[in-house]
Amino acid sequence: MTTAVSSAPQNFYARFSGSPYLIAIGATCLLILAGSLIFPKESDVAVFLFDWSAKSFFGRIYPISIQNALYIMFAFGIADIWVRYKAAEREETYLHKELLPEGDEVLNINELGPIRRKIAALEAPEGAFLPQLLDEAILQLTNSKSLEHAVSIYTSMLELITHRLDLAYQTIRYLVWIIPTTGFIGTVIGIAISLEGLAGGANKIDIEKVAAGLKVSFYTTIIALTLSAILVLLQNIVQRREEGALNRAAQYTLQNLINRVYTGK
Repeated sequence: MTTAVSSAPQNFYARFSGSPYLIAIGATCLLILAGSLIFPKESDVAVFLFDWSAKSFFGRIYPISIQNALYIMFAFGIADIWVRYKAAEREETYLHKELLPEGDEVLNINELGPIRRKIAALEAPEGAFLPQLLDEAILQLTNSKSLEHAVSIYTSMLELITHRLDLAYQTIRYLVWIIPTTGFIGTVIGIAISLEGLAGGANKIDIEKVAAGLKVSFYTTIIALTLSAILVLLQNIVQRREEGALNRAAQYTLQNLINRVYTGK
């Protein structure tokens, strides 16, 4: 129990401290800095993209602003999608390595040992679809010499891998939710600023404050919804590719191992 608890922070660190995340967030911070230097303070572009204005609710603590926070979250999401894209690309390479003899001839159980050593030589990362499915199925076949047991293990492993793949997209799904939510928070802040400008009554309306509040309200919503839409599109493309790789790995194992092996019984 102690080992599982102590390994959880290490697993989190191993995933989110990798270079894609650091590069994406670092590059985004540099782009925010460059944009703040290129576009003059109070300019329409600076206010729209970065909320870079003395009249802004965040003017005194800039570069902290709703827009810049959205860019950081978007960068993290792009990095996570990139990681999944590379994982899908890696899975597709295994499908082209011809790990099993392909054809209609019967596969004898005595031939599985060299095949398993060939799979081990790949040094595939833990959880790789095709190597794991093949390794577990071959191990069960050689140990029990029971096709029924092998099919049971194969089915269980496929369910576990499917569940693990679904969990791998939890972070990006959360970001797709939190980005527009943060944009709506900016909308509420902008409306609050506008209401402060109207607090003095009809004769003491602060037009500049009302306009600044409405800008924050509209701009953060536009940016948040745009970034969220981009992430959803990229997520669907990459997830479809990775799930397709899993389906092909399952079909490959079923077609070239489970359906062809002869156990001698």
